[in-house]
Amino acid sequence: MKCIYCGHTESKVIDSRATDDFTKIRRRRECLSCGRRFTTYEVIETTPILVIKNDGTRQPFDREKIESGVIKACEKRPVSVSDIEALVSSVEKKIVNSMEQEIPSSKIGELVMAELKGLDEVAYIRFASVYRQFGDLSTFTKFINEFEKMINKK
Repeated sequence: MKCIYCGHTESKVIDSRATDDFTKIRRRRECLSCGRRFTTYEVIETTPILVIKNDGTRQPFDREKIESGVIKACEKRPVSVSDIEALVSSVEKKIVNSMEQEIPSSKIGELVMAELKGLDEVAYIRFASVYRQFGDLSTFTKFINEFEKMINKK
C-alpha cells in the first residue's frame, strides 16, 4: 500500500476491524519509511449480475424484486418472514454461485418456483400463475392437474 505522505510502497497494518455495516474492513497502517499513519478501506469486489428480461432488455439483478414476488405469493399463508428470507437468500446464492454475469429472468423464476414448491403449495401456484402468465383457464387447469399428480407421487 503506497503511503499518502511520502509515496513509499511498504507499510505495516497496526489495526484492522470491520465497519459498522460489515461491508468493508478498515485498516490503520504505518509507513515503514516516514513512520506516519494513514487509514485504508478494503472492500469485496463483486461482478455485477445483469438480468435478461423477456423483451431482451437488461437490468441489474435486484434481490428485492424476488423478495417482493415471494411475499405476494405467500400473502395470508402460514409462511414466516424467516422462511421467506431463507428462500430469497437461497435463490440469490444460487445465482451468484452460477458465476454467470448475465442470467435470464426465466431462470430466476424457475429457481424461485423450485424453492416455493417445497415451502408452500398455494404460494407455489400463486407465483406460477403470475410467472407463467397463463393465457386461459384450461392452461392453468392443466398446470394444476400436473402439479397434483406430482404431489400424489410423493
